[in-house]
Amino acid sequence: MENTTRTRIHPMMAVAAASVALVSLVGAASIAGLLPNSNAKNAPAETPVAAAAPVAAPVAAPVAAPAPEPRRVVEHKTVVHHVTAPQPQPQQQVAQAPAPAPAPAPQNSAVGIGIGAVVGGLLGNQVGSGNGRKLATIAGAVGGGYVGNEIAKRNQQEQQQQPQQ
Repeated sequence: MENTTRTRIHPMMAVAAASVALVSLVGAASIAGLLPNSNAKNAPAETPVAAAAPVAAPVAAPVAAPAPEPRRVVEHKTVVHHVTAPQPQPQQQVAQAPAPAPAPAPQNSAVGIGIGAVVGGLLGNQVGSGNGRKLATIAGAVGGGYVGNEIAKRNQQEQQQQPQQ
C-alpha cells in the first residue's frame, strides 16, 4: 500500500485568490461601463480652526489677547463671456433636407462578454495539462470575452442600420 500525502491550499491563499478575482471582475465591469458612475458632490468644506499660539505677556499686568477673527471662506466663480460674430445671411434661401443623425456608438454587451468568456474558457481548457491548462483556460476566457463583445457590438450596429435602409 502506498502512502500518499495530500497537499491542500492554505486558506489565506484561497482568500487572496478570491479577492483578486473579485477586484478584477469589478474593474472589468467598470471599464465595460456596467457600473453606474458616482454622482457624489463635494461637500462644502467647513472653516478650518487655526490654533492660536500662546502670547507672552508681561507678568506684572495680565493682558487679554484679542479674540481671533473667524476665517472667511472665499468662493471663486469663473465667468465666461461668449461672443459670437454675426453670421452673414445668404440672399437665397435653399431648402435643405435635414442631415440624418449619426448612429449612437454601440455599447458593451454583458451577454456577449459572458457567452464569449464561457466558450473561450471551455476551448482553452482543452489545451495542455497542469498549470498550462489553467493558463490556457484563463487566456481563452479573456480572449473569448473580448471576441464575444465585439460580435455583440457588430450585431447591434447591423440592427441599428437595418431600419434606416
